Amino acid sequence: MPGDASATPTRSTVFLRAPVEPCPVVLPAPSDPATARSLIAAASAALLDEHRLLTAEELGGLAVVPDGSVTALAALAHEVRLAWCGPAVEVEGILSAKTGGCPEDCHFCAQSSRFETPVKATPFLDTDEVLTAAAETAAAGASEFCLVLAVRGPDERTLTRILDLVPLVQQTTGLNVAVSAGILSDDQARRLAAGGVHRYNHNLETARSFFGAVVTTHSWEERAETCRRVLAAGMELCCGALVGMGESDAQRIELLLQLRQLGPTEVPVNFLNPRPGTPLGDRPMVGAWEAIRWIALFRLALPGVILRYAGGREVTLRDLQALGMTSGINALIVGNYLTTLGRSTDEDMRMLADLKMPVGALTGAL
Repeated sequence: MPGDASATPTRSTVFLRAPVEPCPVVLPAPSDPATARSLIAAASAALLDEHRLLTAEELGGLAVVPDGSVTALAALAHEVRLAWCGPAVEVEGILSAKTGGCPEDCHFCAQSSRFETPVKATPFLDTDEVLTAAAETAAAGASEFCLVLAVRGPDERTLTRILDLVPLVQQTTGLNVAVSAGILSDDQARRLAAGGVHRYNHNLETARSFFGAVVTTHSWEERAETCRRVLAAGMELCCGALVGMGESDAQRIELLLQLRQLGPTEVPVNFLNPRPGTPLGDRPMVGAWEAIRWIALFRLALPGVILRYAGGREVTLRDLQALGMTSGINALIVGNYLTTLGRSTDEDMRMLADLKMPVGALTGAL
């Protein structure tokens, strides 16, 4: 396990870059129930009858429907998911192949070397450890296995190691192999694609206008550029969000529009699980009903993507995790995350069985 989560760290002092960029999205005033019904009905017609994407204005209207309308929003999102993506759910396991010691200052991340957290730097796992984890992932019924490294970007030694491991995992388990190793050059993206990497994960995390409040050692545009390189090299792009870092609702809509411009195959939805020792360690968590609202909005904004339950769902949604699966989610990470524990794979597979949701590999497209 990556570090002792029970240890009490010394909190670091970090000065945030200011000001952040102005948000280009302006939301309307909150709607009343009757207006909300009209907005949801119009969105249903657009997505299910016309099979078109919602406009920024339509998404903004849905973002401010009252809490009593969230159930209807979630029900529409589930219909949209079935109509655009089908009933299958994709299951993935992730492995922190190189934990801690990252030089970047992402203020939510316990793996940054800039913060005094319980997570300490460890070397790249050996081949047997990686293959054992991959075999456990395959045994759980997953179709995807993601190697995650806490680095700014891969140096030559790291890249070579990844390229050695990818075919071994494929040959021994039959799994699709994804990689998350930070910022890439054009040549690195081409080599990973040629080496058999199925999907590359590089999250935007948050809207461009808010990014400078949570990361100062690289820019939002650097992340977006790596995403474009992944696509240009022919890999599928996995590009997600971390909700609950202090961003506004307007900035969440901004992020959805920016994700749509990039065109990822997969969008993981993470909810902040504050980590001791990080600058965001004291932030309150997103409420469960708010999380359901935003899961639904992610689906309605990105109707054809693989929308994956990711970090923070257990502590944010608690007993409402099954409701999230009927609010637009059609993929999930099973087992543990990078520095936090998930719930058991058996529980998740039982949840899918109870919901009569078949497990299968997916490829999303807008």
